[in-house]
Formats: sequence, C-alpha cells, structure tokens
Amino acid sequence: MSTNITQELKSETIKLLQQYQQFPSYELRNKLVQLNVGLVRKEAYHWLNKCSETYDDLLQVGYIGLILAIERFDVSKARAFSSFATPYIRGEIKHYLRDKSPSVRIPRNWLAIDRQATKVIQDLRMKFQRKPTDQEVASALGISLDQWHKIQMACRNLAPLSLDAPVQDQAYGSTSLGELVPDSQYRSFQLAQEDQIRLQQALSKLEESTRKVLEFVFLCDLTQKETAERMGISAVTVSRRVKNGLKCLQKIMQ
Repeated sequence: MSTNITQELKSETIKLLQQYQQFPSYELRNKLVQLNVGLVRKEAYHWLNKCSETYDDLLQVGYIGLILAIERFDVSKARAFSSFATPYIRGEIKHYLRDKSPSVRIPRNWLAIDRQATKVIQDLRMKFQRKPTDQEVASALGISLDQWHKIQMACRNLAPLSLDAPVQDQAYGSTSLGELVPDSQYRSFQLAQEDQIRLQQALSKLEESTRKVLEFVFLCDLTQKETAERMGISAVTVSRRVKNGLKCLQKIMQ
C-alpha cells in the first residue's frame, strides 16, 4: 500500500472517529470497521498457524476487538488509532483461544475420520439415493456407532453456533437462538459474532442432559424425534428439555 493511500486512510479514520464520538451511530462505526479491516486481517494471519481455528473465525473475533477500540479511542490524545486498536484485536483473539482451548482438544485421528466421513457420506448418498444412516456411515468408516456419534459431536462443537438455527416447539412455536439475544440493537455482523460466542459460553453452563438435547437439535441439526431416538428418551422429554433449556439460556444471557 503506498504512503499516500496509507495517509488518506489514517486521515479518514480520524475524521470518522471525531464524528463518531460526537454523534455515535452504527453506520459510522461500520465505516470505521471497513476502513481498518486490514488491522484485523494482519492479526488473524498471525494466529492462524498457532491454533486449530479457521481464518474466518479468527477474523470475526478480531472484529470484536476492533469495535471495542473504536468505542474507547480518545481522539483528543495524540496517538495513532492503529497502535491503539491492535492490542484490543490481539487481546480479543487470545481471549477467545484461551476460552475455547479446552473444547478443541480433539484427537487427530478423530479429525481425520471426520474429514474422511465427508467423502464417505457423499458416496453412500449416491449409492443409496438417500441420506445414509449413522450406522451405515460408521460401518463404512470401520468404527462403532458410538464412536461415530462422539466424533460427530466433538467436531460439530468446533463450529460457531448459528444465531439463526431454527427449532420447533409446541410451547415456543418457531424460534431460534438469535431470539435469546437480549439487546435488540445487536444487528451488525461483528456483534452477531460476539453474541455467538456468548451463546456458546451460556450453553456450556446448562445441566448436561439439557445441554446435549440442545446440541443435537441446534449443532447437529437433528429433529426432536431423532434426538429422542439417539438419547433413548421420549419425544415429549426432548420437547420439555428444549423448552427448559431455552428458558435457562434466556436467564443466563440476560
């Protein structure tokens, strides 16, 4: 990037920061994020080979740090915004990796099996002209059904929890995890990622049987009937745990 372009970006950033401190708005904040996305990309690349997270995950978490820096930067003090924002971005990524590290220690052979399963499932789908059962997938992989279930759950938990994941329940009707977010103003892409992290942390605080039901329904995309069959409980029990689990998550999030 040429010196002239760099100076123009710095000048535009300071100008927008001054406006934002006087009249804060999502529009100005998002413009600031777009102008300084290079700071986040640089940090994401730095950490990419130091962990098992994807570049996109690191990038999205880094955006949270950038937003915090935008909110806390004082224009009246003579300092470069990039120097101020970088520690916030780095700190947010390090905090995310530190919090998530206990849940991502998956055996390498499990990760290899999960990658192999993608091809196996495609082949079985073509062979049977339908979605293969878990038993068929496990047999094709040469592992037990129980081990396949454990690998599925472990690897699905590496993925971000979707705020838009739908669920049908008699008491709740049609709802999604995004409805649990208490602040209705959280609508930007960056803050949505922050909410995803908060939801994942809240989910880990639930009682085990309730947490498993929500994981099967939201993370593994199983129906309540399929969840009941896998856990050896009734569909009514699954529905009740979904309802209670959503209520508990609401309390935790609020």
